[in-house]
Amino acid sequence: MPDKKSSPDSRIDPRMLGIFEALASGVRLEIFRLLVTHEPKGLVAGEISRTLRIPPTNLSFHLKAMTQAGLLSVIAEGRFLRYRSRIGAVEEVIAYLTENCCKNAEGVPTSGECPPSAPGNGGKDRSS
Repeated sequence: MPDKKSSPDSRIDPRMLGIFEALASGVRLEIFRLLVTHEPKGLVAGEISRTLRIPPTNLSFHLKAMTQAGLLSVIAEGRFLRYRSRIGAVEEVIAYLTENCCKNAEGVPTSGECPPSAPGNGGKDRSS
């Protein structure tokens, strides 16, 4: 049996990849941002549809993808479905993206923040 070589994709956490794929859609990003503003109560699908002017059939497709990615939780309320953003999922993404911050830098402070010259500092050092 041939040896499997490690590709860059094989080192990516599949859950994170699913979240990034879900948020890569402008519509889904808009849905998530709306739901964040309505925490902790969330919104039922009809309210999301009316607020963002997304037809219910299109909306259900996006809500299903976001729920499967772990970005939303859903609770049935009679014949309605209430959606809430999972803020913890976004916090997990931030932790995933920054877990190796300053890993190869010397003399890094232990405060948990990268120094301004380190990559991943949000572009604080970049000249225009």
